[in-house]
Amino acid sequence: KKLEGGPRDHTMLRLAANPTRLTAKTTNGVPQRNLNLHEYQSKAVMDKYGVNCQRWVLATSAEEAQQRITKLQPVDEYVVKAQIHAGGRGKGTFDNGFKGGVHLTTDPKKAAELTGQMLGHKLVTKQTVKEGVLVNKVMIAESLNFKKEFYFAILMDRATQGPVVVASPQGGMDIEEVAEKTPDQIFTEPVDFHKGLLPEQASRLAGKLGFKDTAAAAQQMQNLYKMFIATDATQVEINPFVETDKGKVYCVDAKINIDDNASFRQKEIFDDRDTAEDDPREVAASKFDLNYIAIDGNIGSMVNGTGL
Repeated sequence: KKLEGGPRDHTMLRLAANPTRLTAKTTNGVPQRNLNLHEYQSKAVMDKYGVNCQRWVLATSAEEAQQRITKLQPVDEYVVKAQIHAGGRGKGTFDNGFKGGVHLTTDPKKAAELTGQMLGHKLVTKQTVKEGVLVNKVMIAESLNFKKEFYFAILMDRATQGPVVVASPQGGMDIEEVAEKTPDQIFTEPVDFHKGLLPEQASRLAGKLGFKDTAAAAQQMQNLYKMFIATDATQVEINPFVETDKGKVYCVDAKINIDDNASFRQKEIFDDRDTAEDDPREVAASKFDLNYIAIDGNIGSMVNGTGL
């Protein structure tokens, strides 16, 4: 089924293309709060479910980066990425004038230097607040050689009352732009909750996207769906989803949102929550099992149960 670009479809695509951090969303009038994972956290989760990711390390200082990079060697090229929740990191600018929150280098010493130039500084992108977001962690990973980038996402669809897969052969770019300019290049596959993502569905999508090894791509899609269900995710977005020059399928960049109502079941994930970018009022309220939702205006509501 192709996405025709109707109102529901664009709502779905906006959710896939612009995930936010732990924020309040409204679905059918009901506020929802979702935990958004950092890229390195997403990779750690994917590793557990057999999803192919490049090897990576995390650093909180240039010295730590220099030490941990040795775990990746031998590597032909490194990718150094500032860890914040906002998108557009590669084209962002730091408050110290350093440009770009994503860099490539073949030199491990240079990778450590780049890490030092990012840490402790605020990164401003098209999705951050005006003053930017402070970078406390940097991920260094092995860079992959790939010729083709794809888009793959799983999210909850109100129309079908269940999960839906959204995929496109035009990955590595804003999915909303793809939907607007070439809607015929976006495919959707509704998933039956009771049956899961079937092998034939995954294979059909892999073929439409243009993977050479459709079996490998389909297996990765099924692994991602298993992760989506097992972690109580509301969204899993892989962009780009790639096939390397050696024919292996990888999930290069991932954004995962977890339903906040599942915190009791996903304790390990929620214990690793980074609240640095969250509204401090929401963080303070959550310590007392209260839901505080920041909204505009000067009138507040205090409610208990479903009175609202």
